[in-house]
Amino acid sequence: MIKKSLHLFFSVALLFSQAAFSQDKKEPGAATEPVRLIRGPYLQVASSTGIQIRWRTDVSSRSKVRYGTAPGKLDQSVEDIKLLTEHKVNLAGLKPLTKYYYSIGGLKDTLQGDENNSFTTLPQPGEAGHYRIAALGDCGDNSINQRHVKEQLLKYLGPNELNAWILLGDNAYQDGTDSEFQSKFFNIYKNDLLKKYPVFPSPGNHDYHDTDLSAKHAQETHETAYYQNFSMPTEGESGGVPSHTQAFYSFDIGNIHFLSLDSYGKEQNAYRLYDTIGPQVQWIKRDLAANKNKGWVIAFWHHPPYTMGSHNSDEEEELVKIRENFIQIIERAGVDVVLNGHSHGYERSRLMMGHYGMEKTFDAKKYNLSSSSGKNDGSKDSKPYTKSLKKDKGTVYVLSGSAGKLGGKQASYPHDAMYFSDADHGGSCVLDVQDNKLELKWICADGVIRDQFTMMKELNKNVSKPD
Repeated sequence: MIKKSLHLFFSVALLFSQAAFSQDKKEPGAATEPVRLIRGPYLQVASSTGIQIRWRTDVSSRSKVRYGTAPGKLDQSVEDIKLLTEHKVNLAGLKPLTKYYYSIGGLKDTLQGDENNSFTTLPQPGEAGHYRIAALGDCGDNSINQRHVKEQLLKYLGPNELNAWILLGDNAYQDGTDSEFQSKFFNIYKNDLLKKYPVFPSPGNHDYHDTDLSAKHAQETHETAYYQNFSMPTEGESGGVPSHTQAFYSFDIGNIHFLSLDSYGKEQNAYRLYDTIGPQVQWIKRDLAANKNKGWVIAFWHHPPYTMGSHNSDEEEELVKIRENFIQIIERAGVDVVLNGHSHGYERSRLMMGHYGMEKTFDAKKYNLSSSSGKNDGSKDSKPYTKSLKKDKGTVYVLSGSAGKLGGKQASYPHDAMYFSDADHGGSCVLDVQDNKLELKWICADGVIRDQFTMMKELNKNVSKPD
């Protein structure tokens, strides 16, 4: 009996020893279970010749993107052999304004990739053409409104595609944590916008919230999920003057020059957007001076200079100081359109310039450069706003902060500087630019286009009809 027990003991010990030896002989880094895709893919740092494709996996794995100009012929690839959960693969040497198909995965497996995984490179900087860009503000709250806004945006586009989409801040509520970005942003847009169109974000105050850091610490260090989750063209990869920071940057889509600005964070632990001696404003001046040759200049950031929606631009420090100290700089440089969020509605001015005071000081005769609605739809006072080389001043201010969050009005709503205001319907904006003609439409969550305007430059130029 003792001999049998000893024999059984040594047999079991031998099996464990062999199993341990077998594990030791496995290739280092080899996965014992399939790698799972838990975020993405999503498109970043787009240009006319390159793009970055990002995704996240549940365990560390190697990265490979296969791509080509036909869905069944992904005959080029880029790989990264480092073991990572946050995958960032840069594609370079691409052809401008060309559609590519792609797949993502490891060196030997594919996590995702079919005819729905595609992107189109941006046009060459400065090149006129027909371009579409969507703008979503205050989107990430996991609401029914957020889903309806997205659905109606896609329905409006139909067979047409976007060149890119931009974010106007407060991209994940309530605190901008990584889990909130996952459930309220990436999971919502993963099957359509994120995998097809490059996104260029800007931060809002909720993107600076953090359950571990104080607001002051987050503003100074920028160590928040927003900055971990997005890649920005900080070195001029997409056009513009390099900013060397994720907080603010610029990029070109053909003859449109965009500036993404940070209205809540701090530079050098002290300077805000309204501090005109700070690094951000000094970079803005250099960037605008270097891009005067672009057909259109559009700036976007979170905090609006004019609103009487869910926020009050006569009372909130950021809003008051941005209006008093900052916007005159971009107005002098001829910025055509400013896009903001923060208030959870839609508010839009006429072509205007020079109003830096409180709402009660707004005088339409003094500050509006046009009495037109800008709608260009045949209704009364609906001619386009016009600008020329000699008369290139004037800016249209658009607040579009209801792609997720919705509602709220101050006692004096609507703001006197605004031609059109609506805090009852959610929506997103689509910029449609064709050479010297710019149109903006507000696409609501019920599919209705409740506001739009047209701006034109150098009216002697020929403009073909939109497709």
